[in-house]
Amino acid sequence: MNVTFRQLQLFRALVSTGSISGAAKEANVTQPTASVHLRDLSEAVGLPLYEVIGRKVFLTEAGRELAKAARGVQVEWHAFEQNIQALRGGESGLLRVSMVNTAQYFAPRLLGSFCATRPGVDVSMVLLNRDGVVDRLRQNHDDLYIMSRPPADLALSATAFMPNPLVVVAPAEHRLAGRSAVLLQDLRDVRFITRERGSGTRLAADDYFRQRGFEPSVRFELGSNEAILEAVAGGMGLAIVSAHAIRKGAHPGLVTLPVEGFPLQSSWQIVHPSGRRLSPLAAAFKAHLIAAAKELVGAKEIVGLGA
Repeated sequence: MNVTFRQLQLFRALVSTGSISGAAKEANVTQPTASVHLRDLSEAVGLPLYEVIGRKVFLTEAGRELAKAARGVQVEWHAFEQNIQALRGGESGLLRVSMVNTAQYFAPRLLGSFCATRPGVDVSMVLLNRDGVVDRLRQNHDDLYIMSRPPADLALSATAFMPNPLVVVAPAEHRLAGRSAVLLQDLRDVRFITRERGSGTRLAADDYFRQRGFEPSVRFELGSNEAILEAVAGGMGLAIVSAHAIRKGAHPGLVTLPVEGFPLQSSWQIVHPSGRRLSPLAAAFKAHLIAAAKELVGAKEIVGLGA
């Protein structure tokens, strides 16, 4: 079977974009050129790899098998490039990291301190909701993934590196503000603003409430912590958010409530498929993240972090 590296690149682009025109654009070739390469690839395999129905590409069984193989080739080639760069004695290369949205409050800072001493490092950083990060993890798109609740149905290496306490926030003038303790029964007539279903925060909060037989009254769902905090500040209800979203001095109109069972304790985790060999660059960033997170916790810059 005579298959070229370029053909596999185009096929991966076809899978990721869902169209021949999109694959051509991603691979920086003309659409006719992409079509020829993909046709030659199908002929080399000896089976149809995809069908186009209503301008949308659908992979055949052979195409799905090739997509898995092509991803494997990409991972191995990326690792080869990183290893060669390491052997040459240089700290350079492309680091691919996907993280859930809430990690934006600390991860870019830690990533920046890592890159500050490595000017040859390029970074591809993707911020998504948890479902989006899990999807990229399933597709093995990146070197490392940062989230608080890795999926349980995948074989993963997950290393906890920093606490991620979840707190209940309210407007400073709320009737429950200032209390020394708030019981769950005190929240039965309170409306909540929540993250979307599937987010790590929502999953942890739902688990806690379910275990205690409490059903919160949800006013609406939002996919952004900042939007949630603005809604809380506007008196729309209470919310459960990561303590990382409540940076010191950033939200003077909000307070955390001492609700029983809170803060809910969870941890930020560095995740990658258990069978994947980390490149030297990814391994170095993982070690840096663990060390730098300890300093961030010690600085107590986040409400609920540190002793």
